[in-house]
Amino acid sequence: MHFTEPVYRNPYWPTWPLLEITAGCTHNKCKFCTMYKGVRFDVRSIEDIEADLAELRTMVPHARTIQLLSGNPLALPYSRLKPILEKINEYLPDMEYVYTAGRVTDLRNKTVEQLRELKELGLREVSLGVESGDDWTLDRVNKGYHAEDIIEQCGKLTEAGIDFWMSFLNGVAGRSHSRDHAIHSAEIFSQCKPMLVGTGGLTLFPGTPLLEEAQAGEFDPLSEREMLEELLLFVENLTCDCKFITHHTIGGDNLSGPNFLARKDDIISSLRDEIDHGDLETYAAIRRNKVTL
Repeated sequence: MHFTEPVYRNPYWPTWPLLEITAGCTHNKCKFCTMYKGVRFDVRSIEDIEADLAELRTMVPHARTIQLLSGNPLALPYSRLKPILEKINEYLPDMEYVYTAGRVTDLRNKTVEQLRELKELGLREVSLGVESGDDWTLDRVNKGYHAEDIIEQCGKLTEAGIDFWMSFLNGVAGRSHSRDHAIHSAEIFSQCKPMLVGTGGLTLFPGTPLLEEAQAGEFDPLSEREMLEELLLFVENLTCDCKFITHHTIGGDNLSGPNFLARKDDIISSLRDEIDHGDLETYAAIRRNKVTL
């Protein structure tokens, strides 16, 4: 199997088999991220992909799911993705679900009809690292798109019938813009109606521009209490029914799960309890000790 280090995969999807079709991230400029620093974006050759699929056929001949790597394979144009999905079905004929991560901008070069065809070939779920629905915040951390782009491109996925996830990065706007980040993100996410909303708490990793800006007094990171208060505000304003999960955010044990709207009051209650009674010093120490995702 061909894999480029470091290997990141979505732990909420089936974690095997994996198939690398790209390496790194096309953007690789987000101020908070270290995932693919030093990794040049590259496209795996169809010969390598076929060799990996032949190997997978000997190991898991009846595989029904597969997760495509790496950072944003969805960046490949339709003309490159279609033959890859066809090869997956050729080598693994029981295939039902193809999962992949992507950026909002990866959808700009694809029509709804093309996305429908990719779905027919197995592309069923896409995880989008959206992070915010607030334009100021998106510009501040160099995401490379705005809220109107999120709405337009996610609308294509909805029209094509492809399920998608959206992530909210708790704390990434800093203290000065926390409220707008939370409220505007909840508004945009609610409008897009993803099948899943995931939240993660910002950690300022070594080597990131955002840490350097914080050290220079140019970024005002939130305390653990303020992180939870921002997450609470996001949850209070989120109105789409979805699966809701938290990752990299220390908090109550019952926050994650399906049927968000039915559980919303309980989630809010748990977050308020964490704000008032949680061991915030321990949470802060855990976050400080993280060095990478």
